[in-house]
Amino acid sequence: MASFTNQDLRKAGLKVTLPRIKILELLESAKMHHMSAEEIYKALIEQGEDVGLATVYRVLTQFEQAGIVERHNFENNLSVFEITQEGHHDHLVCDVCGKIVEFHNEVIEEEQLKVAAQNGFKLSGHSLVLYGICDDQECKDSIK
Repeated sequence: MASFTNQDLRKAGLKVTLPRIKILELLESAKMHHMSAEEIYKALIEQGEDVGLATVYRVLTQFEQAGIVERHNFENNLSVFEITQEGHHDHLVCDVCGKIVEFHNEVIEEEQLKVAAQNGFKLSGHSLVLYGICDDQECKDSIK
């Protein structure tokens, strides 16, 4: 995962402000690598930061436009953000708890290229999201 510095923010045309630095730190240190704007807001409040939800959304939009973060919109109406990464990856999303797992599978990647070529397409990108139930016991129990 990329690590961004104050100079990277300046190169992207963004002033180095405390909310921007705090949001970047949160995203870079996130266990799951994906956080919603609301989760970021709650984490900042828990840290004692005086920041509004509108500021969090505004900063995330600026980061997205600058290529610092990527936004993923999943079917459960959940938008999450993650630091832009070098390599491509896809996602598994739990239908119950919303847990998101990143994965990369070379066979899937090759098959997508074949399908595109067979249909006269040259891929410029893609997004693959698989939905299901994760292995957490509470989630498994909820489908019985």
